[in-house]
Order: sequence, then C-alpha cells, then structure tokens
Amino acid sequence: MSLVKNRKRKSSPSFSISNRLRRLLWLFVYTFAIRFTPIYFRAWRIFLYRLFGAEITGRVNIYPSSFVWAPWNLFIGDGSCLASNVTIYNQGKVTIKDNVLISQGSHICASTHDYNDPLHPLVLAPIIIESNCWVCADVFVGPGVHLAEGCVIGARAVVTRDTDSWGVYAGNPAKKIKERLIK
Repeated sequence: MSLVKNRKRKSSPSFSISNRLRRLLWLFVYTFAIRFTPIYFRAWRIFLYRLFGAEITGRVNIYPSSFVWAPWNLFIGDGSCLASNVTIYNQGKVTIKDNVLISQGSHICASTHDYNDPLHPLVLAPIIIESNCWVCADVFVGPGVHLAEGCVIGARAVVTRDTDSWGVYAGNPAKKIKERLIK
C-alpha cells in the first residue's frame, strides 16, 4: 500500500459529521430525557426511540438504564424487552424480533474492526435475534451473529457463532448444551 493512500485512509473518519452530530444529540436526549425516567414511563421512552429512528412494533419495554448506541439502526418486535443495563452497540443494524427477552447487563455488539489491516477499519456486522429467544444476564453477542428462533443463551455466555433453533447455549465461547423443550 502506498504511503499517500495510507495517509488518506488515516484521515478518513469512520462516520460522517452528520452521523456524529446525530449521535451527540441522541446522547443528550438519552442522558436527560430517558436515563433517569421512572420505569413506568415506558411509552415516553418508546416515543423518543422512535423519534430517533428506531423501528418498534407493538408493545415493547426498554428499561431506562439500557443504552442503544444508534436508535436508527434498531428494530424491536412486539413483546420484546431490553432489561436494565443492556447495551446495544449497534453501529451495524440490530434486529430483535417478537417476544425476545434480553436480560440485565447483556451486551449486543454489531461491529468490529479488521485486525489484518494496520489501520483497523470499521466492519459493520448486523445481528439478528429471532422470535422467542432469551438472552440471559450478562451475555455478550458478537458481530454478525444470528440467534435462531427460540434459543436460550445462558448467563455470561459469549456468542460468536450462529445458533440452532430451540437450542440452549452456555459458556465462553457458547456451545449448545441441550434442546429447549416448551411444555
């Protein structure tokens, strides 16, 4: 790679000025109009998320302490919930379908960096969480992962690969330990 090309790439930001300004405005709104709202102000929080471009269908609950990095890259389906202290780091698109529970302290990360390039450019890797999944407490879901319908990810698991439908996963890295049986 030529030195001139390398210099140009070094000065190129990952995000446009308008994106950075929108995130700054979002951070202000989140901090002063969402973060410290009472838990029962659900409709107010959903209104603000939608105002900033989140696609939210039906009845959804996002706890006030949950943080979404970019609401405009988020889809949440009916009956889903982001519990307390969930982080949705969604530089890339995150799709959470119907009846999904993401438990407290979980971290959903939809981007990474190309570690083979000395400049570590940003790589967006969308995450899809299908209907009826339960992401238990303190789980990390990595970039590009597809959680199949009905799977359960056990507490503190680290998911770096796609899952099978109705499987139960645990560990670091998460491995399938059994089938989920609905009674």
